[in-house]
Amino acid sequence: MDWYLWFLCFISLAVSALDWRDLLTDEDADNGRKFGHFPDSLRLEMREEARKMFYFGYDNYMRYAFPKDELNPHACSGRGPDVDNPGNININDVLGDYSLTLVDTLDTLAIMGNASEFKHAVQLVLDNVSFERNTTVQVFEATIRVLGALLSAHLIITDPLQPFGDVQPDGYENDLLELAHDLGTRLLPAFENTPTGLPYPRVNLKHGLPSNPRNDTCTAGAGSLLLEFGMLSRLVGDPVYESIARRAVKALWRYRHASTGLVGNTINIQTGEWMGPWAGLGAGSDSFYEYLFKGYIMYGDPEDLKMFREIYTSVRQNLRKGRDRCNSGQGNPPMYVNVNIGDGSLASTWVDSLQAFWAGLQVLNGDIEEAICHHAVYYAIWRRYGALPERFNWHLKAPDVRFYPLRPELVESTYLLYQATKNPFYLHVGTDILKSLEQHAKAKCGYATLHCVINKTQEDRMESFFLSETCKYLYLLFDKDNHVNQHARRYLFTTEGHLFRVDKTFRRSPWEWEGLSQPKRSKVEEQLSVVDARGMNGTNCHKIPTERRYLLPLQSRYQHQLDSFMGLNT
Repeated sequence: MDWYLWFLCFISLAVSALDWRDLLTDEDADNGRKFGHFPDSLRLEMREEARKMFYFGYDNYMRYAFPKDELNPHACSGRGPDVDNPGNININDVLGDYSLTLVDTLDTLAIMGNASEFKHAVQLVLDNVSFERNTTVQVFEATIRVLGALLSAHLIITDPLQPFGDVQPDGYENDLLELAHDLGTRLLPAFENTPTGLPYPRVNLKHGLPSNPRNDTCTAGAGSLLLEFGMLSRLVGDPVYESIARRAVKALWRYRHASTGLVGNTINIQTGEWMGPWAGLGAGSDSFYEYLFKGYIMYGDPEDLKMFREIYTSVRQNLRKGRDRCNSGQGNPPMYVNVNIGDGSLASTWVDSLQAFWAGLQVLNGDIEEAICHHAVYYAIWRRYGALPERFNWHLKAPDVRFYPLRPELVESTYLLYQATKNPFYLHVGTDILKSLEQHAKAKCGYATLHCVINKTQEDRMESFFLSETCKYLYLLFDKDNHVNQHARRYLFTTEGHLFRVDKTFRRSPWEWEGLSQPKRSKVEEQLSVVDARGMNGTNCHKIPTERRYLLPLQSRYQHQLDSFMGLNT
């Protein structure tokens, strides 16, 4: 099997077997004329606007905040850990006094083609960042934001093809990898002496486990470490990091519910008992699903693919409500909801903004029609507020939690859907998002969290993922000739948007150790990559019909229904 044939399908997947010519209405045709074209001049203009947005945030961080972790965009100052209130985990889980925003942003500089600033930033990291800090951070956040960023930048620097220009600093000798190795080692105490194999959620970078550590952790926090820990193991030749990450994933898998096959949101790391009765796709669970599939793509362990297939089926059977098909049939709009873990009954009437990531994962899995419908839910909410509230109650048609910290998940899914369908509609979506951010989130010295999506009041905080993910995906959406887009089969994004090179050398570990040796794989499996896994899942792959590509992805009648469901018509 030539796996690249499946990659071509990733770029031009069929989204339906329906004959759309028999279903089109005059309104569909009108919308096709409105959204089915996006002038190249406008695309270039939006690419420039995305670039300016990034640099307005980045330059102000460097001017007013570096070497602190984050920028306060109203006060034009830096923010680090809250040393006066160690219990402030909203801040201290993320900020470790290690120049977080600069580290998190390294690969964005390379992707945007700024080789000189990338090299300058790498040198600043090497000169200023140390993990010998008496700070207690969340293992998950330190892994995805910092460890992943260091590994991504190292891979970009050491890529023999140098596709992003001359990005190798003079005298570079795996310095970022050494930093990553140091951080990874400091996170290891979180995994020690737990009977389940699940890690403690937090660790002190200098002293190890904090006194009286918490015994509960979220599913995503424990089960979304494999990409970064696996890459670290392969680059330094030490299996311990990957082995403990895999052990945590297998523990969560072992504790999934026997009846539904679902995993919960929060688990006791000592007993393996779920701490709540519900399962969902959003905060606390999201990237667990993502890393089962992406772990297979990167490292080729068939067990990862098997787990992903099973959990994907369980999620669809239990969490998906509404009509059976996205663009045909009767019933409420398709939506993934929170359910009781034991029987799949409805557990809440809200969705959270992190669930917007699921459409991107559906694209990666080749489930394009479902991705279109899931994305449409969150874009409808965005159109209502010009932002995504952290929680939206679809029964009350109002936010339950009103703030928006400039999260990237909707932008990411928009980017991936455009890459898969080439439907200009998604360029219009990106334009809408970019303009909303510029209108509502721009502050004196950067871009600010929206405290309330209704009245657009702001908080004095710009989280690092705004530059590392939100701006990156917006830029890539409009930069069709970017190396990443031209060679998409070579790359995979981590859950923090860091770029990892997909390489067959990473699909074989450089070691074998008792009980953890790599499983034997057939020649076909050896050749598989991201798109092959989709084909193995049974997804049909055809060229998108021309009349479908230049229409609204969701038929007008279903779009009106969804708009009403989300309160857009009230």
